[in-house]
Amino acid sequence: MAHGLSAASRRIRVWAGRAVDLILPPLALDDPHAAGRPQSPGLSARAWERIAFIDGPLCDGCGAPYPYDVGRGVLCPACSVGVRLISRTRAACLYDEHSRDLILKLKHADRTDLAPLFARWLSRAAAELLDHADLICPVPLHRRRLLARRYNQAAEIARPLGRLTGVAYLPDALVRARATPTQGGKSGRGRRENVRGAFTVPKGCARKVAGKRVLLIDDVLTTGATAEACARALLRAGAAAVDLAVVARVRESGTEPI
Repeated sequence: MAHGLSAASRRIRVWAGRAVDLILPPLALDDPHAAGRPQSPGLSARAWERIAFIDGPLCDGCGAPYPYDVGRGVLCPACSVGVRLISRTRAACLYDEHSRDLILKLKHADRTDLAPLFARWLSRAAAELLDHADLICPVPLHRRRLLARRYNQAAEIARPLGRLTGVAYLPDALVRARATPTQGGKSGRGRRENVRGAFTVPKGCARKVAGKRVLLIDDVLTTGATAEACARALLRAGAAAVDLAVVARVRESGTEPI
């Protein structure tokens, strides 16, 4: 009898969903009228075709795409000679005029409904990192910026990513102990100086990250200064390694995120 009721309940939910869709047809997430309306879980075909997803060969270190296949596990010249605190980085797509609009909607326009979509993108783009991750941790906002924005866009992506993949989500593994000006418009060196010492691991979380491989989550990768500062704090707290997954990475000659 319980099984019959369960089946009947599922049928009712399906028909109720179809009725709602008939009255208020679902809109793609990129539709300008989508906010506050029933939505599909993805983008329109037109928007999907424009996103420059990173699917091909890439540097195994920083995740930068190669123009042609150079072999699995090959590092780019910068990663071969440089010392990086981030072990490996993966990005779902390139940051350009097409992905920028979606990311800024999440970041500044209260479109948190886009976060699960980005989480699905990362579950694919960073699959090999997720396979080895013990913890998922978002890049934190300072409490003043968090109060002004009301949510942390990196956390909004990291939370559903944890649910989707089963990797433990630790939202408070890092805190931004010092408020910093925006990174926009700064040089690589200026960005590094801006976030130097800005992040710390709370004492209560140090034992949780000790010996663990942490996957750091953010929305956009520009120079990597913020991620490196986060990684430094995590490694000092005893993390075994830190990887990074972002929704989009800036082209070397691209536009900086806002």
